[in-house]
Amino acid sequence: MVFRPRGNLRHVDTRRLVPRTDLVLSDPRLVAAERRLGRTLVKAAVGRAQQRARDGQIAPEQVADAAVAELPARAAGLTPVINATGVLVHTNLGRAPLSAAAVDAIAAAAGSVDVEFDLAAGVRARRGADALDALAQAVPAAEAVAVVNNNAAALVLAATALARPDVSGSAEIVISRGELIEIGDRFRLPDLLACTGATLREVGTTNRTTVADYAEATGPRTAFILKVHPSNFRVEGFTAAVGVPALAELGDRHGAPVVFDIGSGLLVPHPLLPDEPSAASALRDGAALVTASGDKLLGGPQAGLLLGRADLVRRLTRHPLARALRVDKLTLAALEATLTGPVPPVAAALAADPAALFDRAERAVAHLAEAGLDARVVPASAAVGGGGAPGVELPSAAISLPESLAVPLRRGSPAVVGRLEGGRLLLDLRSLLPEQDEPLAAAILAAAQRLSP
Repeated sequence: MVFRPRGNLRHVDTRRLVPRTDLVLSDPRLVAAERRLGRTLVKAAVGRAQQRARDGQIAPEQVADAAVAELPARAAGLTPVINATGVLVHTNLGRAPLSAAAVDAIAAAAGSVDVEFDLAAGVRARRGADALDALAQAVPAAEAVAVVNNNAAALVLAATALARPDVSGSAEIVISRGELIEIGDRFRLPDLLACTGATLREVGTTNRTTVADYAEATGPRTAFILKVHPSNFRVEGFTAAVGVPALAELGDRHGAPVVFDIGSGLLVPHPLLPDEPSAASALRDGAALVTASGDKLLGGPQAGLLLGRADLVRRLTRHPLARALRVDKLTLAALEATLTGPVPPVAAALAADPAALFDRAERAVAHLAEAGLDARVVPASAAVGGGGAPGVELPSAAISLPESLAVPLRRGSPAVVGRLEGGRLLLDLRSLLPEQDEPLAAAILAAAQRLSP
């Protein structure tokens, strides 16, 4: 029997024609995407496409295609970014980009690995032995090394574990007022140390601290003398500070070790950064324990590095708090590959030849100009960033573009982030590897195309 409506059918509610979720999910493309992204993300994309059909934005038969177009590139929400800011270690962009070797190491460690197991003997082994050995070989002056999840954790562990057992009450940490730093996002060093229960003995003034200031505050209750490198600011003019050798001599007289937070993670001196302390130089000068970040000048993953006297490192690693601060297998894998593999991107960018940067910029601008873009090569000054080498300017070259391209570039895939100066968008090439020049040019052309009417 065929139903034949009487009269003219004036209206059909297209919402009734929107396909059911299960039917859309059976599309082979979405079935494959579910294996890659998971059901939750795929189903959410289908739901958005169905709603567009109900709103009349697309036809019901277009729901599956729209859902496929809605799918994210990956299961995680983080968006890959081309860092063209000229800041080599950009905290907001994840600090140090990892080397290809470190990325491969992370992928290899993603499954089951011998992170704490001796395959030859079939017994439990020292956790992360290969990464720790690589760190020790990188800084031979260190009697022992350890790794926790970031530099703040390293300081918390030191403040907690190095309290003097023969002294009742809270441990005292002697520190210059000129080194009570704030890193960013309201993170303040004195607040971090105070939360461990330690008492801070602040000495000197903001601009001047002498050995006599430290000597007056150091005594039987002193757990350690803390020196902190002011890695994100400089104090100039009428100033005075005390170096590690003098502090170490003072500490030896009172049985108080010197802990030096160098911050930036420079393991050995760098010719371009003469004022940036390294772990090797700090230990050579008499520091008993050095703490540093793994994801800054070292160019590795987020980690807190501990290097120094064997007895102190052992006290830290055997403290119960160490278990709460330990790193996972992925960090250990990336750290080892950073230490033993090829030059990491941060180190390569730091050593980049300014003339080579200009050559790269000129080639990119020529390609963009052929496409009709207003692109120019301009000199620029890059920076280390990430709380390292404040005031050090690195000569660089940048691609200058109309400011209107800033937003579409940030919204592209990959996203591109530069800096605005004088009404122009500058894309600084020192913070890019040469192999990123082609993707950068493609991203610029795509952004310009989206911007054009």
